[in-house]
Amino acid sequence: MKVAGKHTRSIWVEADGVTVGVIDQTVLPHRFATIRLETLDDAARAIVSMQVRGAPLIGATAAYGICLALRADASDESLERAYAVLRATRPTAINLKWALDEMMAAVRNRPREERVAAAYRRAAEICDEDVAINQAIGGHGLALIEKIAVTKNPRERVNVLTHCNAGWLATVDVGTALAPVYAAHDAGIPLHVWVDETRPRNQGASLTAWELGQHGVPHTVIPDNTGGHLMQHGEVDIAIVGTDRVAANGDVANKIGTYLKALAAKDNNVPFYVALPSPTIDFTVKDGVADIPIEQRSGDEVATMSGKTSDSRIETVRIVPDGSAVANYGFDVTPARLVTGLITERGVVAPSREALAKAFPERSDAAE
Repeated sequence: MKVAGKHTRSIWVEADGVTVGVIDQTVLPHRFATIRLETLDDAARAIVSMQVRGAPLIGATAAYGICLALRADASDESLERAYAVLRATRPTAINLKWALDEMMAAVRNRPREERVAAAYRRAAEICDEDVAINQAIGGHGLALIEKIAVTKNPRERVNVLTHCNAGWLATVDVGTALAPVYAAHDAGIPLHVWVDETRPRNQGASLTAWELGQHGVPHTVIPDNTGGHLMQHGEVDIAIVGTDRVAANGDVANKIGTYLKALAAKDNNVPFYVALPSPTIDFTVKDGVADIPIEQRSGDEVATMSGKTSDSRIETVRIVPDGSAVANYGFDVTPARLVTGLITERGVVAPSREALAKAFPERSDAAE
């Protein structure tokens, strides 16, 4: 996608051919900065600190973390340690484990002298596969937006609501939930995006709004509690969100607050779609509500907020009284019954065990 008019991916191998560059998402939207990952610990720290975030990008970063670990030490012990360190960084996003398993399969049985080159090849393939998958998601989601557009007057826009950030910053490129938005915008369909601020880390206000602005897509940032009101008054035509893990039964784990949006959409007959690459499906989890682990993050993310002052300084302030307890659940699970459809690289799939297994039999069979 575009940054200042220039095509940019969220992760890349630097000119030296070994170190890895990423966008530091913790300083957006007020500053665009990149960082260089040189070691396994750098990659793990970037994931934990959310300098990189979004399930597909976490997986890609972990893949390159294996590369960096093997470059320092290509032994079996180093490989196993790297897997364990990276696997522990984020518990909810299943793409992390998928990417690490792919890397292990690519290098484990190779001679040590071949491991580094094989690892970099597979990591690059994982990144390119993610881009291709997301482009396909964009095409299938575009068809949904086109169907809505033809029901409107020529001057009317299609209003899309999204939650958190599932654009290109959350992937290697293109995005998941925003891939259909970009495809529709580039096809000339008038549309507008309602962007949930997505407390407590404000990924919507900070990241989604920033990348939509970079691409020229009309959008409006709204408080998290506004979506239901907009739906009641006919201001939302379709809701599209991303996900960090989809259970075998179609339950969807996504950023906290997604469940409430799905409930409001159901009550107001607004179609609620979830866009995802197939590595996000976890066929080993039979019931998402019961069994998907929910990450609990630091209370400081809720108790404090960072922003730009009138004189352009970036400051962090506390907004919760000293001594007040704070809970910070990173995700919630939306039951399949509230999901209209899953937008995947193989088309729009019903959120059910049977439909998912039929669309992705190779992944379903492997989990048995």
